[in-house]
Amino acid sequence: MDGPLVRAARDGSQSAFARLVATHERALRGFLRKSGFSDADDIAQEAFLAAWSSLDRLRDDEGFRAWLFGIAWRKALDQGRAARRAARRDEAWREEQAAEASREADPADRLALEAALAGLPPDQRACVILCLGQGWSHGEAAETLNLPLGTVKSHVNRGRERLLAVLGDPS
Repeated sequence: MDGPLVRAARDGSQSAFARLVATHERALRGFLRKSGFSDADDIAQEAFLAAWSSLDRLRDDEGFRAWLFGIAWRKALDQGRAARRAARRDEAWREEQAAEASREADPADRLALEAALAGLPPDQRACVILCLGQGWSHGEAAETLNLPLGTVKSHVNRGRERLLAVLGDPS
């Protein structure tokens, strides 16, 4: 039944492929939804795009439906694995942030630092945050911020002085 449309699509007929999509999209989306994939519409669209670009690899023109559903299934599994990896990375980051926050200064000190930083001009604040807060070299900050090296150095020194004046020098 799909054979003539598949052959026409393989020869470049977009309308033939559109008819294949119209014939199979509802069933494919339903299959994906019933299989537990909430993003079934996106997966189905990706499957149709993959099928269009790889029609030349289909061995049995009459087996288009099974081939298409196989593509969609593999895409759904891949997407699920990617989502799980992303969730694990996000959770690890949250745990790292929580551990770091517990090692950091008192919340009142953190708020005072944030307020003091907010009082700096934006370019000076960026230099201080990158060089003093993130441990960047002056050269890296200069390149990133598109500022001359000497400007970055002076911004860091002036910013440090202003922060110490506002927060008080602990030494």
